[in-house]
Amino acid sequence: MTNRHFVQWIDSGVEPRSPPDPRYPDGVNVDMSRGRSQTCVVVLRYPARRCGRYEIVCNTCGLTAVVTTAGRPDDPRSVTLACKGH
Repeated sequence: MTNRHFVQWIDSGVEPRSPPDPRYPDGVNVDMSRGRSQTCVVVLRYPARRCGRYEIVCNTCGLTAVVTTAGRPDDPRSVTLACKGH
């Protein structure tokens, strides 16, 4: 958890079944900003333990985002969100 964002990982209880994408051996940085110039970057725990999702809530504006995980090397390392102008 950061001061600005609450981050919670929700475990689905499922182990990964597919091999990781070899193009991303060090994870991916997910960009959900839609090209906005003002953004917030949230660093995620990497890698996730297994399949599940991160729920991210901005404590300032209430923006909520969900990023899925698979418990593999190609999991998300961070997410960039469109900032609503803190």
